[in-house]
Amino acid sequence: MTFTAVLRRAGAAVLVLWASFTLAFILLTALPGDAVSTRYADPELGLSPEEIAEMRDAYGSDEPVLTRYWNSLTRVLHLDFGNSLHTGADVTDSLLDALPGTLALALTGFLLAVVIAVVVAVTATSLPDNPFCRRLSGLIRSVPPLFISLPAFWLGIILIQVFSFSLEWVPVIHATTVQQLILPSVALALPLSAPLAQVLLRSIDDVTAMPFVTVVRARGAGPAWVLWRNVLRNAVLPAMTVAGLTFGELVGGAVVTEAVFSRAGIGAMTVDAVSNRDTPVLMAVVVLAAAVYVVINLVVDLLYPVLDARLRTKKARA
Repeated sequence: MTFTAVLRRAGAAVLVLWASFTLAFILLTALPGDAVSTRYADPELGLSPEEIAEMRDAYGSDEPVLTRYWNSLTRVLHLDFGNSLHTGADVTDSLLDALPGTLALALTGFLLAVVIAVVVAVTATSLPDNPFCRRLSGLIRSVPPLFISLPAFWLGIILIQVFSFSLEWVPVIHATTVQQLILPSVALALPLSAPLAQVLLRSIDDVTAMPFVTVVRARGAGPAWVLWRNVLRNAVLPAMTVAGLTFGELVGGAVVTEAVFSRAGIGAMTVDAVSNRDTPVLMAVVVLAAAVYVVINLVVDLLYPVLDARLRTKKARA
């Protein structure tokens, strides 16, 4: 891939980030009412109209929309998301405190999902060709649609009920750091593994039907050699694209899982921000989720020519 192509893709990524920020700003600005007034005009707080006006001035609520947009954009470029309307804490510091827990859950869930997807796809496509194994393969191929239909909140509740309360295998109270990751990772990984397994199954079937696989078998290569050295190397590319798209959604998509398991992280921040209409925190979460999504998919896009020699050949001919 040429340097110009890298710059073009990086520019497209920056454009997506800007569009995400702009759309989030428009949607949050278009909400009825005013976030500062909604938070501080509560009679129970006992604030005077002058004090509320000072808060509105401090958060720039009285400024024109374009001025607020420009000020917000310039602050975001300096990684300054302002202060929370609910707690008054610096949003960037709060985000950095919550990010490690969410990243640990996202990485663990993603790796477990990849393992499950590979096991399902390889098992379903490598069984012997006989009536019983064909039925067993069909049964295994029905697992991904089942996984993808499981709601995350329901799956989390079932896992807690079975493995924590009934079997008492994984404690939910006074659990260690590793124990706190087990059930949330499984709840996140099972639905996540479904699209990966489906794409990998289809890719393995398509690659297995290609003529070069028949040639490799005719040369005496065994089933395991053909599968791991020839088929999977070519079938993994479409699955890698889906994996990149899926992982990019994990940081913003762990909200339900973290809420069910009462984990401190970006999900808990998002839930609190929505319930308290904490606009600075919501904007920070949107920017973070968009940045992770864009960066991961940019990396996958740049890795394609490295992993697929055919793309390098096309680039060289072009």
